[in-house]
Amino acid sequence: MISLTPVLNEEAAIPLYRQLFHYIRDAIVNRDIFPGDKLPSLRALSESLNISVTTVELAYDQLLLEGYINSRPRSGYYVSNISYGDAKVPLPDSSADLSADYDPARLCATKDKGSRTYVDPACFDFTKWKNCFNKVINDHSSLLLCEGDIQGEPPLRDEISRYIYQSRGVRCSLEQVIIAAGTQQLINILCIILERMGIDHVSFENPGYVPVRSIFKDRGFKMTLVPIDRDGVRIEKLPANIPSAVYVSPSNQFPTGSVMPAGRRYALLDWAERNGSIIIEDDYNSELRYDSRPVPSLQGLDNREQVVYLGSFSSTLFPSIKISYMVLPEPLHQLFSESLKDYVQTCSKAEQLTLALYMSSGYYQTNLKKQRKLNAQKIQLATLALNAHRGESIQILNNSSGLHMLIKFQNNGKTPEEICSRAASAGLTLAPVKGYENENDFSVVMFYYTRISIDNIKQAVKDLVLILCEH
Repeated sequence: MISLTPVLNEEAAIPLYRQLFHYIRDAIVNRDIFPGDKLPSLRALSESLNISVTTVELAYDQLLLEGYINSRPRSGYYVSNISYGDAKVPLPDSSADLSADYDPARLCATKDKGSRTYVDPACFDFTKWKNCFNKVINDHSSLLLCEGDIQGEPPLRDEISRYIYQSRGVRCSLEQVIIAAGTQQLINILCIILERMGIDHVSFENPGYVPVRSIFKDRGFKMTLVPIDRDGVRIEKLPANIPSAVYVSPSNQFPTGSVMPAGRRYALLDWAERNGSIIIEDDYNSELRYDSRPVPSLQGLDNREQVVYLGSFSSTLFPSIKISYMVLPEPLHQLFSESLKDYVQTCSKAEQLTLALYMSSGYYQTNLKKQRKLNAQKIQLATLALNAHRGESIQILNNSSGLHMLIKFQNNGKTPEEICSRAASAGLTLAPVKGYENENDFSVVMFYYTRISIDNIKQAVKDLVLILCEH
């Protein structure tokens, strides 16, 4: 068993468990400790460092989630085998916030007065948004009398670059950030850049986010659907010896919610380098994890300028605000400047400036914390209700992240589309999952529990169970 001797500072702003996590993670990546090494037990390490067992457990849990260590039943914790070639691996700055407002304590349910709508009204406070918008109109109206920056408004790009570094470990300048009216427009821009690079082939996770595939298909790209396992996209199934791109969601795979562990991330970066390829990292919903801290981005590990990072505000604010962003590596940003210099910005300048003010005032971070707390309460209630009523024909596959639960059920001869239609008539939102490995007469659907007010969760789940189990 190895010996761990971190220097922990109880006066620092970073919690002790994060300091311990950083110490062990850095030791693993720098090969100060090696694959297969056994870590001290929770109690042994807490006693040797004079800290609580809970502190050690939180650090180990984050290491497990990100794939740096693994747990063996009745044996203990061991260092995972992480291969990342000979390149020096950048790590997120230990002083970065990385969503420090996460509260690992169990959340208890509270009540709100929201009703069943596309988005629970309790998830967003429009009063603060209105105040920011009014300030833009009253104090900065002159800025609205001219067209917007093709890349997006500099104040918003600056806020985004700061925020994604603190919360996601993304390393970039505001000059690398491109803002557009939704992810679809960003993908169209990216298609032009990839074409200029001579890349005409894109691989996608299967199952994965289907709407993006249609854009690449319409642009004439060749496509490959690559199966996933519990660790994400299977790298041995990716194209070899040809420049290509792969579209992945490593921090919160859609729709399964799985997290790509560190070893697979480094292997994916190595694949991109060997093949002269590009990784498109869709970080959609990565901030919405309820059983752990959000996992740092893949882009933060990239020192070869091969990762394009995509993010959106549609799920953390409200869907009708079509503001998405893309972080381009410098070589791709140069192609953007050359290829799209005559394009115009289509994202509302007033909304961009409002969002910049909303973020700089701290409202975005506060609202996100509130949203995580509310969703965690909902998922806890929904899980308890499902476990109480579901029987053996319904299984919860994922309930730890995003805006939906992934549910497997015995379909009794009905298609998932029929089940979803039946649920819609009852005021519930389900969506079929295509490409998921079904077994016998079982199907998989996404249940959007977040669209239901917390007061209605229990009854909604009862209705859902009746729909899933009816013959």
